[in-house]
Amino acid sequence: MNPRTVLASAVLAALTAALVLTIRYDGLFTDPGGLFRWYAVCWALFAAALAALRRVPARYVTPLVVAGAVAVTVTGLVAPPRTSTDSYRYAWDGRVQSAGVSPYDHPPQDPAVARLRDTWLFPTGAACAGPDLAPVPDLAPVPDTGGARPHCTRINRPAVPTLYPPVAEAYFLAVDRLSPAGARHKPLQAAAGLVSLGVTGALLLILRRRGDDPRKAAFWAWCPAVAVEAVNNAHVDVLGVLLAVVGLGLVASRALGRRAAGGLLIGAAVATKLMPAVVLPGALSGVRRVRDAAAVLLPAAAFAVLAYLPYVLLSRGSVFGYLGGYVEEEGYDDASAGSRYALLRLVLPEAWAFPVLVAVVAGVCLYVMWRGDPRRPWSGALLVTGWAFLLLTPGYSWYALLLVALVALDGRGEWLGVALAGAAVYVLGPAVGHGAVPATLAYGAAAAVVLVASWLRRRAAARGTGTPAPVGAVR
Repeated sequence: MNPRTVLASAVLAALTAALVLTIRYDGLFTDPGGLFRWYAVCWALFAAALAALRRVPARYVTPLVVAGAVAVTVTGLVAPPRTSTDSYRYAWDGRVQSAGVSPYDHPPQDPAVARLRDTWLFPTGAACAGPDLAPVPDLAPVPDTGGARPHCTRINRPAVPTLYPPVAEAYFLAVDRLSPAGARHKPLQAAAGLVSLGVTGALLLILRRRGDDPRKAAFWAWCPAVAVEAVNNAHVDVLGVLLAVVGLGLVASRALGRRAAGGLLIGAAVATKLMPAVVLPGALSGVRRVRDAAAVLLPAAAFAVLAYLPYVLLSRGSVFGYLGGYVEEEGYDDASAGSRYALLRLVLPEAWAFPVLVAVVAGVCLYVMWRGDPRRPWSGALLVTGWAFLLLTPGYSWYALLLVALVALDGRGEWLGVALAGAAVYVLGPAVGHGAVPATLAYGAAAAVVLVASWLRRRAAARGTGTPAPVGAVR
């Protein structure tokens, strides 16, 4: 085998080993600093693996990317979910639906669905407390149901109904129906792993059809965030990413039928997790005719709306569940809450942060739709998504999975710093009281990297020594 391929394989093996150690290290509550040090090691090895891949001969690139994707995916299966309890809600929602009950009607602690509980999702007695009888951080108490022993649950926010959109709920139902009895967390992790590999396959297919460099797919396939958030924590965001990636690949076609199919898939992505709506301006890049815009927007809107219909018929309550309460709880309407708008709050009064965010993101959207390249809709989608993240400064690291996939399509690796910033805020934020300081430092550094890299790329293009930045890139 070529020595450069051997070197890249060796670095990739080191990354895989580091990911195994990181995911097995249960330090979110006990040692967040130590956990983030492991994250930093993984990201450093990830960068080294990408650098080594650049020197691998072309005929070995795709097999190596695929082999690395499988290895990174498997690392997410070596432990139960470590840094998120969201997948326990997924498992509960799937179980409730299998019993013929709408997940939007009853919160998990409602006695009306107590018959569906088991000791995995609803431990009792000593399992509800640590060695010193203190509450376990990732277990929530459940009101006494008449038994002698205390009850608790692994499900977060057990007092409210679900907030997930209908495609996500259909996915939870499918995983539950296909899972063997007593499988616990593994089916959701395995399903997320398969979807993650599907994203890698879709990226490679799109890149090959466009005659682009398949090395770009490694931005997703080997990314530590994929192993941690998509596979180990089994976040349903990965399904939305797959649908959005395939949808953008179809939208890049000039044929109206393919563009409509792409719009349909983007609508399905939005109906999985609302976040993928940020790719719509990119999907409309350079569109000048109403017909072309309608070919994307109408199928997307129709699917997102009609996907709710079965749940409207099944449910007695609102199919939006706890969505409104979640937005209020997370502080999206309060500029002084937590890590939100950290960079804007450095230079603006808190009351101005949200309207300025809306104005800037709207301006970026208009720029992308007017100046973007319709053959590269992901380039504009990355610009909108990246700046929305930098201005919003979210505290949940799995939100950036979509951004990682857009980087893999577009190739501007400097935006990966935004994903690392999200991980830093999520892991280290609780240790300093969830304040704005970690978000300011982490996202500020990520913004600086983006701006410097964009300036260097523009300068190299002007001198004729580099590839011109895609239309829609920062200029």
